[in-house]
Amino acid sequence: MLNARVFKLPIEANLKLHTKGPLLDNPNQYRRLVGKSIYLTITRPNICYTVQVLSQFMQNPTHTHMQAALHVLRYLKHAPGQGILMARNSAASLTAYCDGDWAGCQLGRKSTSGYCILLGSSPISWKSKKQGVVTRSSAEAKYRAIAVATCEVTWLLSLLKDLGFSTLQPATLYCDNKAALHITANPVFHQRTKHIEVDFHFIRDKITAGIIKPTYISTKSQLADVFTKIIFVSQHQRLLSKLGVLNLFTSQLEGECGS
Repeated sequence: MLNARVFKLPIEANLKLHTKGPLLDNPNQYRRLVGKSIYLTITRPNICYTVQVLSQFMQNPTHTHMQAALHVLRYLKHAPGQGILMARNSAASLTAYCDGDWAGCQLGRKSTSGYCILLGSSPISWKSKKQGVVTRSSAEAKYRAIAVATCEVTWLLSLLKDLGFSTLQPATLYCDNKAALHITANPVFHQRTKHIEVDFHFIRDKITAGIIKPTYISTKSQLADVFTKIIFVSQHQRLLSKLGVLNLFTSQLEGECGS
């Protein structure tokens, strides 16, 4: 791939992967490539969503899936020095962004949950995962994403307290769906939320306990979009810069690190 053309997005725009098509003669090559990409998501949150999608086709990968996996390599080749900036002057506070892409999966119409959590201005936890059930509305999909992010925030706050941070404020949790936020705040179960499992309603207990503080944010500023869907190049790059994913070879990182 040394002489391959580079791309500015980790996956081709409007690409819908499915199980149809000619199978690979050697599927182990695809599995090894995706496996290494999963390892790379530890420091490359920008490919987290794409790798999550590709990992769903490990059993019977097709040539289309292989081309999509090679597309990730071409994207990485575009900015080999890209990584996470851990700011040295960050405040000791957690900020979480969560999102849910409703019925985005072409195979079973399941939604995708995604979240990223920042300590000050530095990302320390992120995830992109397909939800286990088919949701009946976008509000439910995002409500389930809030629940997943709340679990991670609860664990991180407990960890920070063990490390000596005793004055932590409730983590601000940003969501771009007002209906989902109303469900978290309203103790009355509406008709459209009765089918949601009881364990997802623990969010209100965490709000009462001062663990999280759900807050609305516009879709344009939702950092978790990187973990749930394919977005345009300009928006992709803008959100990555706000997430703290920068290129080692740019002057922007030099300004942040100082001399």
